[in-house]
Amino acid sequence: MNISSSFRLWRFTFRKCLSRRLQGDTCDRYYCSKSSSTDQTRVVQLKNKLACGPSFQDFIKSSTSDKSVDVCSDEYEEYHIPECTTTARSQRVYFETYGCQMNVSDTEIAWSILQKAGYSRTHELPEADVVLLVTCSVREKAEQTIWNRLKHLTALKKRCQKHKPLLKIGVLGCMAERLKTKLLEQEKLVDVLAGPDAYRHLPRLLSLAYGGQRASNVLLSLEETYADVMPVHQTPEGHSAFVSIMRGCDNMCSYCIVPFTRGRERSRPLSSILEEVRMLSDQGVKEVTLLGQNVNSYRDFSEQHFICSEGSTQLSRGFKTVYRTKQGGLLFSDLLDKVSQIDPDMRIRFTSPHPKDFPDEVLQLIQERRNICKQIHLPAQSGSSRVLHAMRRGYTREAYLDLVENIREIIPRVSLSSDFITGFCGETEEDHQQTLSLVREVGYNVGFLFAYSMRKKTHAYHRLQDDVPAPVKQCRLEELISVFREEAAKVNMALIGSTQLVLVEGESKRSSEELCGRNDGNVKVVFPKTDLPVQPEKPQMVPVTLGDYVLVKITSANSQCLRGHALIHSSLNDRKTSEHLLSKQTI
Repeated sequence: MNISSSFRLWRFTFRKCLSRRLQGDTCDRYYCSKSSSTDQTRVVQLKNKLACGPSFQDFIKSSTSDKSVDVCSDEYEEYHIPECTTTARSQRVYFETYGCQMNVSDTEIAWSILQKAGYSRTHELPEADVVLLVTCSVREKAEQTIWNRLKHLTALKKRCQKHKPLLKIGVLGCMAERLKTKLLEQEKLVDVLAGPDAYRHLPRLLSLAYGGQRASNVLLSLEETYADVMPVHQTPEGHSAFVSIMRGCDNMCSYCIVPFTRGRERSRPLSSILEEVRMLSDQGVKEVTLLGQNVNSYRDFSEQHFICSEGSTQLSRGFKTVYRTKQGGLLFSDLLDKVSQIDPDMRIRFTSPHPKDFPDEVLQLIQERRNICKQIHLPAQSGSSRVLHAMRRGYTREAYLDLVENIREIIPRVSLSSDFITGFCGETEEDHQQTLSLVREVGYNVGFLFAYSMRKKTHAYHRLQDDVPAPVKQCRLEELISVFREEAAKVNMALIGSTQLVLVEGESKRSSEELCGRNDGNVKVVFPKTDLPVQPEKPQMVPVTLGDYVLVKITSANSQCLRGHALIHSSLNDRKTSEHLLSKQTI
């Protein structure tokens, strides 16, 4: 008999006995008195006994400490598990975040939930009572990094057992969902596991952990968007922030594990997104990045009139999907329109999009709005149509190049970035050369390049052969990186002599005498630290601080950054005026 069944049997027996006694059951020789005052006294005594009897937590504590608890199991009804313990108020949480920007956003959501439950946060590991790793499963290398870190933390926990016996370690995010059994039961490296859709349960999971259990909830949801949870943004000096607008993915690319670790696609209500962006604007945030696994397929069905609207999915020309065309709802163009109107001096970016979801109305909106960055992430993954078909990307090389041409026609000065995978199943040398030629033909500013690693649960794992040897993958990756840097250097060098509006992020990593930031195209810009005028015609000089916009004249460039000297303080609204006045001064 398990602990839940034991507790229920005890509760049922006690209550049945109590009921019989309150009714004056003649079979009970102890409670046959007809005296009403005596009965009332006995009723009070019995109620006190019931209230003081063992609780569900007492049954948990009597079980073995190695047993794990899944709070989603029917055995553990929700009302048996406390929201948080009294010790939560004194517990300090330390987060480590790995992987993509979505994990940064998830960290802010998880911290918001724990903060409301009474926890405090520390940025120093030795001070922590709870260590939570927000993890990534997209690539094998990312998982291996986290495995190594968990082993280090487990060893640290054993060493600190005397002065910190209650230290708990938890894994959140994609890795928690994918490797629950290994993490919790086989390796026994963690006390708590919470999947991407289970952060609301963190206080309960930690309560169980402090009761001596290993607790988990990794169930995926068709509805969870954390729309009512206001993230606690941890942005440096508040100059930029990530805003999650949707979760999950429906594309089912054959190499990708995201649909299996983050679930199906669902969008956060537009009203809650606008509320968060307004709050960030009021706090002085100068740049917001809209986040999602497939951010530009956003579709809000939160209100009835949205569901009944006639809007339908409009794909980029030459692209297709594995799922049926979706109908109704507010589209990404509607969201982008509303967000960009909140603060004209706040930059708007978005990532990561899918090339299929770039209809002309989205591109035209980007071109028209001054505060929507003229930079588009356009993941290609491969330059070979044959490999793209095996990847189930829904387009050919030719369709992708047609989209690039259309984007540059509508947004002439656009900056492009991309993702590429080398060594996918069945990739030949000819396929690899086609990828290199695509990079040369398009010319990207920024790239994210990886060697393929097979992931369980994916279509490729079940249907394809990982037949490209690891040394070949690595060789091709190195060649791709080399070509990519050559082309990026050409694209960046074309900006020498131009004036770029830069949002200052802080000091350069290489010198405290230099500042760095990013331009509209999301390329790093480095320039000497100096005081600058606020207006060209006025001599007053003001120091440059984090979150300032400054105009920088570009004097040199390489594949990874631009260099120049700052001219003047500016803003998105004042840029053209400042440039015009500066040009008159030069003349």
